[in-house]
Amino acid sequence: QVQLVESGGGLVQAGGSLRLSCAASGRTFSSYAMGWFRQAPGTEREFVAAINRSGGSTYYADSVKGRFTISRDNAKNTVYLQMNSLKPEDTAVYYCAASERVGGSFERRYDYWGQGTQVTVSS
Repeated sequence: QVQLVESGGGLVQAGGSLRLSCAASGRTFSSYAMGWFRQAPGTEREFVAAINRSGGSTYYADSVKGRFTISRDNAKNTVYLQMNSLKPEDTAVYYCAASERVGGSFERRYDYWGQGTQVTVSS
């Protein structure tokens, strides 16, 4: 089992940047594929980005491709989401998740979730 704690959210103006972190504890972090998802008010949670166990493969939603970068540091048990050129439509609660399987863009592939961190982008 793994516990996940997100941090780094906040209020930023459109065009600005934020870096989210997700610290993991418990089982060996490198055993998990990791993902970031987000949920805006009144909407369903949606996929943002995913990374494989080694960090050598990444995958992004079309809406964030070219602006967001997912990375991981297995020595620090942490996954990151660097968000640049933020838009008001990026406003949401951001969740990190860990998968004992292949991860990817499907929520049902993820086994563990953090509590989320709020990101608000003002226009």
